[in-house]
Amino acid sequence: MAQLSDDCFAFGGTLLSIEDAAALITERVPPIAGLESVALIGAAGRILAEDLVAPLPLPPFFNSAVDGYAFRHADLGTGPTRLPLGGRIAAGETAAALVPGRAARIFTGAPMPAGADTVLMQEDAAVEADAVVVPTGLRRGANARPAGEDVPQGALALAAGTRLRAPEIGLAAALGQARLAVRPKLRVGVFSTGDELATPGNALGPAQTYDSNRFTLLALLGRLPVEAVDLGILPDDRDATARALAAAAGAHDLLLTSGGVSTGEEDHVRAAIEAGGSLVFWRLAVKPGRPAAMGVVGGTPVLGLPGNPVAAVVTFLHLARPLVLRLAGARPDALPRFSARADFKARKKVGRREYLRVRLAPGLPMPVATKFEREGAGLLTSLTECDAFAELPEAVLAVAPEDTIQVIPFAAFL
Repeated sequence: MAQLSDDCFAFGGTLLSIEDAAALITERVPPIAGLESVALIGAAGRILAEDLVAPLPLPPFFNSAVDGYAFRHADLGTGPTRLPLGGRIAAGETAAALVPGRAARIFTGAPMPAGADTVLMQEDAAVEADAVVVPTGLRRGANARPAGEDVPQGALALAAGTRLRAPEIGLAAALGQARLAVRPKLRVGVFSTGDELATPGNALGPAQTYDSNRFTLLALLGRLPVEAVDLGILPDDRDATARALAAAAGAHDLLLTSGGVSTGEEDHVRAAIEAGGSLVFWRLAVKPGRPAAMGVVGGTPVLGLPGNPVAAVVTFLHLARPLVLRLAGARPDALPRFSARADFKARKKVGRREYLRVRLAPGLPMPVATKFEREGAGLLTSLTECDAFAELPEAVLAVAPEDTIQVIPFAAFL
């Protein structure tokens, strides 16, 4: 489990920029300790704990990249060259040395015969009885793959901290790895807060709504290398909240809550964190999502996100996501952004980053972004009916139609 000092997040400012928050996490939060060995088949989604240095070259031998004919480039003349055929090499077979002045029939992945250095694709070959005619213009080494062309032996193939996706799993397999050393899976507990919430499937009280944030956060965590644990709903009671956080801290590497982090009389998460450990109240310079409570209880980091659904998602992306990746030992993983053309007007305050929900439509030279027609950080349909967040930096005061903006696609994290 994570064991952080109570003051590791100490910050003396009032509003924290997104970059400053990320830097604070990177500088002051160590990854959880330990590693475990897992079979390659079960390594997808895990975080590599040790550098993987190539124990052999990839490919391991000089081979043909195509079906065709292998020969010595030095045997070619100034015009089309007729080379008698001698030998046939299929993938998985060993090859005898090539007789000078001859060509050998060869197939994709088959080892190049000693002496051969170039392959003519069969589609470009003119075969005459027992000979092949090689046209002019073929460069030396064409259609042949040297040993180590992809990864030289002894080179760093995968760095520690790499999140193992399908391509990384394939590369490890190609290098003969049956098992990999990975970081322990991060255990993240998720609470919602508030007497006004009911769990879906239960009856609603007269002044209740169904809890959505807890399930949104659990789903967001499902895209990350963690074990996400549903811890239910905390009541609007400071002491009960403090006891629940303290009890959960010892069994989790990170605790997430939503709601109860503002300044109202019924907002108890901040006080509960302070009662069981230490609190640094992070006010992010971002809209939606400014209020957030960050602290440490029993050595475990606790992050309190806002209660409004869109604000909870925005702060998850900029606080919880980098914190999870850091604790998990993963390398920083910036959210993808791309350019779009604004099809709307908007104004904002200087010094604050804002995220607008937008729909995207095809366009040239870039997609067209249209702002969701309704405002409000509580509108879940603004997430289900839109495609991206339009990111308006701190220095921007206004957006006009035809302006180029940056967008973060929902498909990257939702």
